[in-house]
Amino acid sequence: MMNRKVFLLLAVLFLVAMPMFAQGTDAGQNEVKKWVVITSGFSMAIASAVCGIAQAKAVAGAAEGMARNPGATAAIRFALILGLALIESLALYTLVIIFAKVS
Repeated sequence: MMNRKVFLLLAVLFLVAMPMFAQGTDAGQNEVKKWVVITSGFSMAIASAVCGIAQAKAVAGAAEGMARNPGATAAIRFALILGLALIESLALYTLVIIFAKVS
């Protein structure tokens, strides 16, 4: 008698719980999309901060180099501009990847 009640109780529980597993595939995608947007913002902030620090160090080094050796100003300026362009490309690549991933 007891086994029959337990079996009936389990059968009712399984039938009641069944709609819980009938979730659409759309529900999980919205949560993932939210986290992609949030982490994209963090990654852009980190990339921008690193680029800002690197550019500040590059400009400081170039200014110090020009002050120590005024004859090499043209070469230092060329290296500075090339370096700043490459440093800035990090932030631009991050922005492109974010737009590709979030879209």
